[in-house]
Amino acid sequence: MREALIAHLPALRRYAYGLAGARADAEDLLQATVLRALEAAPGWRRENLRAWLYTIMTNLYRNGLRANARGPGLEAIGEADHVAAPLANPDPLLRSRLNTALATLNPEMRAVLMLVVLEGCSYAEVAQIAGVPVGTVMSRLSRARTQLSGLLQDEAVVYLNRGEKRP
Repeated sequence: MREALIAHLPALRRYAYGLAGARADAEDLLQATVLRALEAAPGWRRENLRAWLYTIMTNLYRNGLRANARGPGLEAIGEADHVAAPLANPDPLLRSRLNTALATLNPEMRAVLMLVVLEGCSYAEVAQIAGVPVGTVMSRLSRARTQLSGLLQDEAVVYLNRGEKRP
């Protein structure tokens, strides 16, 4: 089990950054997830390890949000440094705009987007992880994509045609 868990660490780390945003909070969330998984390993039913790990992380994150609403704790939204895959020549402005746009999504929509788009999870896996019906996953993903697209389009900073009228 430990070898399989280690193989999932890069994906778990990306998902943690996508959920928590701030680097320190993401690392705390990842560490708590691994600890909880190792503690609960004897009770694991040997089904889908990836979905089980994401479920643990999602639940820990939600619990952190609830605790944060009651007092200090895990930050819900911060600066997501590792959400986008690194580019050959990264554009700091583009990364900043993407991180800002992602931070505006509600946590449920952002989690679904991260799991489907970045981690390649199926809708059924995401539904299992989030504890919602597949239709809810599809709806959240659609709304997240639409909102993200609108935000990034509205903040366009480069015009390709010099004669193009600007808003």
